[in-house]
Amino acid sequence: MRKVIGRRALLRSGMAAGALAVGGSLAASQGSKAQAAGTSGGRLRRWAMVIDLRKCDGCQSISQPPQCTEACIQGHFAPEPMQWIQVYESPLEGQAGTQFVPTPCQHCQNAPCVNVCPVGATFATPEGTVLIDQMRCIGCRLCMEACMYDRRFFNWGTPAQPPQTLFLEYSPEHQDPAIRGTVMKCDFCPDMARAGRLPYCAQACPHGAIYYGDLEEDLATNGSEVVKISRFLAENNAYRLKEDLGTKPRVHYIPGHGEAVGRMPTTTGRKATTWPWQKTIGGALPWQR
Repeated sequence: MRKVIGRRALLRSGMAAGALAVGGSLAASQGSKAQAAGTSGGRLRRWAMVIDLRKCDGCQSISQPPQCTEACIQGHFAPEPMQWIQVYESPLEGQAGTQFVPTPCQHCQNAPCVNVCPVGATFATPEGTVLIDQMRCIGCRLCMEACMYDRRFFNWGTPAQPPQTLFLEYSPEHQDPAIRGTVMKCDFCPDMARAGRLPYCAQACPHGAIYYGDLEEDLATNGSEVVKISRFLAENNAYRLKEDLGTKPRVHYIPGHGEAVGRMPTTTGRKATTWPWQKTIGGALPWQR
């Protein structure tokens, strides 16, 4: 079992651990956004994620809330109660017991949310990520209605965030500071990927269940090993959520219930997600989803 790193220590270190095993894949993607999108002679990146459910036990083995969710909240200053990557406990099909399914935005290549946005605030990039420009968002929430995965969140009031977000320069790629009356969601951390670093969720997973990589190079890593994506998916009977709906998600799953890390499917329950924002921007109020 990999050593579990505390969330604060992980953030203080700059989340650099994920870059150590990237090898020739994500590290090779360093450079400008134009190069990443192939507009200046660089290779077009096609970011994707593979989640190995055989290694996911909902962090039961370390008696903590799901660390992918916690790291995402801290790294993105996600307002309560937003869980951009939410770990669901679902019944196992065809047998007794449950499995844990980490669920970020699926970054669909035929995204219903993009198709219904009346002002172009939700858009797809050449890299395949689906982003939201909160500066354009009018809060109509049509994208939330269209999302088949329930992976979008609305700022009903002034978002509860730490004060330091007020000093951040806004970008659709990190969505801080959060804006009242707009929609937010997982952004797939493309800015981190270009710098050769893994997303917060992948770096924080204690069992290495989350792989992130580039379909163009056909390589992905969980921070300790590099896999050939096409072979990894084919050899392990991978699937995508609600694939029959034709949304073409960029998140793939390998079936399992945590058996690779010793979890029995009858070991149910997980610790509740927490938000560390005790000191928040003045007037901010958490809300219930």
